[in-house]
Order: sequence, then C-alpha cells, then structure tokens
Amino acid sequence: MRIILFLFFLIPSTVFAQAKVDTIEVYSKVMNKNLKAAVTTPSRYTSDSEEYATLYLLHGGSGSFSDWHKKVTEPGLVNRMAEEYNLIIVTPGVGPSSYYFDSPTMDSVQYETYITAELIPHIDSAYRTIAKKEARAITGLSMGGHGAITLSAKHPELFIAAGSMSGVMNIDTRLWKVPAEFSQLRQTQQKAMLGEDLNYDAPYSTYTAVGLVDKMKENGIALIIDCGVDDFLLETNRQMHRLLLENGTPHDYTERPGAHTWEYWTNALPGHLLFIDQKLDR
Repeated sequence: MRIILFLFFLIPSTVFAQAKVDTIEVYSKVMNKNLKAAVTTPSRYTSDSEEYATLYLLHGGSGSFSDWHKKVTEPGLVNRMAEEYNLIIVTPGVGPSSYYFDSPTMDSVQYETYITAELIPHIDSAYRTIAKKEARAITGLSMGGHGAITLSAKHPELFIAAGSMSGVMNIDTRLWKVPAEFSQLRQTQQKAMLGEDLNYDAPYSTYTAVGLVDKMKENGIALIIDCGVDDFLLETNRQMHRLLLENGTPHDYTERPGAHTWEYWTNALPGHLLFIDQKLDR
C-alpha cells in the first residue's frame, strides 16, 4: 500500500478535528490497474490498539473516491460520521458507469471481484479492522446504491447491513425519468459491458439489483433504502420496495423530499449510519 496523502481537508468542528483521511492506491490483479480509495479513521485509532468496524461508502456514476469528502454540503461529514460512530469508513473509486459488477465481456470492468476479493482483504490487512461480516457494512448513492445492494446480496459472508441512497435499483433506463439521449447512452454502455441481450424484463437479470431479491430474502442482511420523491430513479426504488414486500424481505424503506443531489445524500448519510450502527457487532 502506498499512502499518497492524508488530512484531506480542514475539519470545521473540534469534535472530530483529529479524524484522519488516508488516500491509498490498491492494485487490482484481476484488472491489472491501481485504484484509489480514501480511508477515514476516527481520532482514537492513533492512540489505542482497538480493532474497528468498517463501512464501505460507494460513489455514484461518473464519480470519484473523493466525492463523499469533497461534494457533500456539510464539509467534513464523513469525518464526523467516523468519529461519532467510532468506525473506519472506506470510499473506493471505480469505473464511471460500471455499476460495481463483473462484466462478462470487458476485462477492465471487474469491480465486484475488486471490492470483495481485493479491496476488502487489503483494508483488513492494512488497518485494524474487525475482519468479520458482523462488523462490516456497505452503502452508497445512485450507482453506488446499486453496488451496495448487489454486492451484499451476492456476498452475504462479507456484510451485516447494506443501504442505498437514490440507488439505481434497476438498470433498465425505461424506468428512469431522463432525456432519451441519456437513456440511450446508458443502454449502449450496458450492452458493451453485459452483451446485447440485457434481459430488462422479468425474470430480471442478476446484474441488476431487482434481480437479486430472492437472495436478499435468503441472506437476511439488514437493508435500508431511501429515495427522494423528485428523483429520476424513484420508480426503480418503488419497484424494489414492492418486490421485497412481495417476497417478505424485511427492509427499511423511506421516500422523502429531495432529488438526485448532494444536498439529499448529505442529509441521508447520517440516517444510514444510525441504522447501520445498530446492526454492527463490535
């Protein structure tokens, strides 16, 4: 591991002034490239030998590992969350429209394997984590919500809880309230990664979150899903909610005022941490 920089930004509150952010590079053998991640540790991390629970916090489409640090409307939010809940928060970077899955057609898009088999073991070896599922959770925004829900469904051995904020619960752009040009662009990108037969209709592909609801029921991972009522992805979230109700999967689902914005996600993250903290076993 190569530490590039730390103390990402000045923290505006003395309550969590000593929280630390490392920017690291992790080599992905499966994709043969280095990928950046930010690792936030609470102030107590440097002064004791305690092991810590870990939250993986995922960015959205065309985003960056630094988004959760630089774009939130409350500066230092991630640091505050790490300090208040005394846990490590990892914000990894992935490809711009990769949805956090392993593409069957593109060797450069193998982000499920990267997160689950490369990044998590790397973090567990480099930091004092409690390296068990009971002390590890995952959540994210937009494309990152899709990643958190799908990765946890496919890898229940890794996570005790998972969440989605304004998530892409279905990659079928026909359900998105977006201009036709944007919808077509995303479909073209999906075909490149998944092949021409996208299988948008039920039974849904396991490359999309709604195609994994039976696994979610089987796994019993604690789920929290929310979306703004003015969000262009609202219908995909309502579809996920309906499917989880139909198959009897317990989950926390909320719609509240807001759109696909950093103001919404800044307000949503503390609620996710409150939910997740109650599930973590330290």
